[in-house]
Amino acid sequence: MNWMLVAAGGAVGSVARYALARGLPTVPGEWPLATMVANLLGSFVIGVVAVLVAARGAGHEEALRLFFMTGVLGGFTTYSAFALETVTLAEGGSALRALAYLLATVVGCALLAQAGRIVGSFLTEI
Repeated sequence: MNWMLVAAGGAVGSVARYALARGLPTVPGEWPLATMVANLLGSFVIGVVAVLVAARGAGHEEALRLFFMTGVLGGFTTYSAFALETVTLAEGGSALRALAYLLATVVGCALLAQAGRIVGSFLTEI
């Protein structure tokens, strides 16, 4: 049963990621906006979901975590594409752009995950 939750969530997240990539196509040598948006948005949402899932208590926590966090957000976000795009930018002569992309993504994701946790905490109090 658990694998079905992960698979269903992964399908939703992967299709959403595909739609985002189609809407924000990456131009070689330019900032990979779709991957960055997916990772930043996913970091924020995982912060919110982590707090909300924990607040629901035992019984629902594991299923919600598997579906949303492992499945949907695992399928939506993409560390491997981020790593490849960073290396591709650097190798293509855009080392400073690659470094900026690297820093903006890593720092931005951490900050947005924390912001998501704050929003999640606020939502549990409503």
